[in-house]
Order: sequence, then C-alpha cells, then structure tokens
Amino acid sequence: MCPHPEGFWLTVGPLTSSVYSVWRLTASTNLGLSLRPMSASAQEEASEASPEEAPGHSYESLRVTAAQKHVLHVQLNRPEKRNAMNKAFWREMVVCFNKIAEDSDCRVVVISGAGKMFTSGIDLMDMASELLQPAGDDTARISWHLHSLITRYQETFSVIEKCPKPVIAAIHGGCIGGGVDLITACDIRYSTRDSFFQVKEVDVGLAADVGTLQRLPKVIGNQSLVNELAYTARKMMADEALESGLVSRLFPDKETMLDAAFTLAAEISSKSPVAVQSTKINLIYSRDHSVTESLNYMKSWNMSMLQTEDIMKSVQAAIEKKALKTVTFSKL
Repeated sequence: MCPHPEGFWLTVGPLTSSVYSVWRLTASTNLGLSLRPMSASAQEEASEASPEEAPGHSYESLRVTAAQKHVLHVQLNRPEKRNAMNKAFWREMVVCFNKIAEDSDCRVVVISGAGKMFTSGIDLMDMASELLQPAGDDTARISWHLHSLITRYQETFSVIEKCPKPVIAAIHGGCIGGGVDLITACDIRYSTRDSFFQVKEVDVGLAADVGTLQRLPKVIGNQSLVNELAYTARKMMADEALESGLVSRLFPDKETMLDAAFTLAAEISSKSPVAVQSTKINLIYSRDHSVTESLNYMKSWNMSMLQTEDIMKSVQAAIEKKALKTVTFSKL
C-alpha cells in the first residue's frame, strides 16, 4: 500500500506509547503528465454521453457501467483525489467484484481510472487511524487486529484474480503504490505512453503487503528488475513497462487505449464463457503449481467442462464459416 502523492501533515500515535509524533509526507508534484483541461461544454457532452450506472452497482469510490453487451466498465471514481484509495474503495472493490463474479450476463471487465491518472495509491489521510493507530490493549492484540486488517486489504485485489471473468486494466498517467497491486491482479494490461508505475511503499517505511511483491515477479519474470523497483521506489515509465512485459500494448492517449480495451473485451466476450472462464481459472492455477499438478487439475476440470454444448456450437460456426459473435452461448 502507498500514500496519496501530495504532501500533507498527519498526526499519528506509536503502537505502545501515548506520545504522538508528527510526520511530514512529501512527494514530487511533477508527475510528468501532459494534461489538457476539458472545456465546460466538452465536460457536459461527456456527461450526457456516458452510459448509465449498472444495476446493483452503486458505490462511493467506483462507477460501474455496462460498456457493451457482456462487458462491464469499472472506473476508479475519485478524480478530484487522483483516485486515491480510501476506506470505501477497499470495501467496495470486494463487493463489486463478488457481484461481477456471480453476474451471468457479464463475461469481461475493463477497469480504468477517471480523471488525470489511474490512481495515486492509498489515501493515507483517510486511512491513517486504521493503519497507524490500530486497536488493541497490548502487542499481541494489536498484531491480531493488524493481521485481520491486512487480510481484508489483500482481498481487495485478490478478488479480481478470483473473479472468473477476464479483467483488462486500462492505465493512464500515474499508477502508484496500491495501483501496482491492483493491475498485477488483472489478466491483461494496456497503458498510455504517458503512464508510469511505482512500487512506492519503501518511501514511507513499509514493505508492500497486498500483492505486488507476490504477483509482480510472476508477471514480468525478471526478479532483478522487481527487486530494483521494490527497493528504490523509482518510476518505471511506459516504454520500460512494455519491454518488461508489465503491459502488453501502449497507446498515444486514454481515448485510443479505452477503444482498444473495449474492442478486445468484445472479442473475448464473443467466445464461449465456459471456455474463457475455464482458461482463466487454469492459467492462475498453473502459475502457482507444478506442470504435473496443473495437468492433473486440468484433467479433473475438463472431464466435466468438455460436456458443454458450447463446443458443438463453436465447431458448427467454424464449419459454416460464421463469426463467433453470431453464436448465442448460454449464460454462465
């Protein structure tokens, strides 16, 4: 986890002392972004054109819309705070993706950030009391409370990975701290050329604890580079992110990137949901297990999934030279 990048004063209490100290957290205000303010008329047009909120998805920190058939768009929606992750965010992400996992009409998710950047990371101003003054009468009880707290925070991003629907991250501007935890739990990552990525936690005296240290090495496959990023908190710019495999494509601007993300989502959603969701589940299992264990898991999985009607429908479409988007697959 990582703080909001703007500097601010924060009063905190040590875990075992009644003496309070004041921390000054600062960060560079030069994010290297080329930002053009939208005119009032353009903002009004964009607001009118934006799709309606998806039923059952009303949140304080997120906005969920039906982007197109079988595709949901989840936006981090605190643009005035650079999408800093407040208490509501950590709670609502779990609720949101648990609902999506059970939504038989949704087949793919695109996640992006509203406003000038993807996310500035944890909103330490909002989270300070939980993180820096945890409840408990002694060391054991404080530790027990923190263990429970960190477990809940980890689930905020693990829920993305547990969701059987593929999740495409569309990243623009800064992706800092908790943002890296978030995107490494996603299945596919696109970004704009002005993007940068920071594993920022060491700059505020802690080790990243909600997914980056566990997932980033497996995403980019370069332990030396992961160590460098995690030990120094330096920025990884978009070109390096592409070269390392953190993202699979770069785009000149946010609009072009989102168009490409939704095009990809449409293509994935046109295929058998049994096939796609089975593929995601087995890819994740294989990442964390040996080849032999993964093949055994695959056998057990497909002995039932091979009985789906989707195989016959897909084969028939191929024989008749029809696009899969013309095939109606049952909801899953």
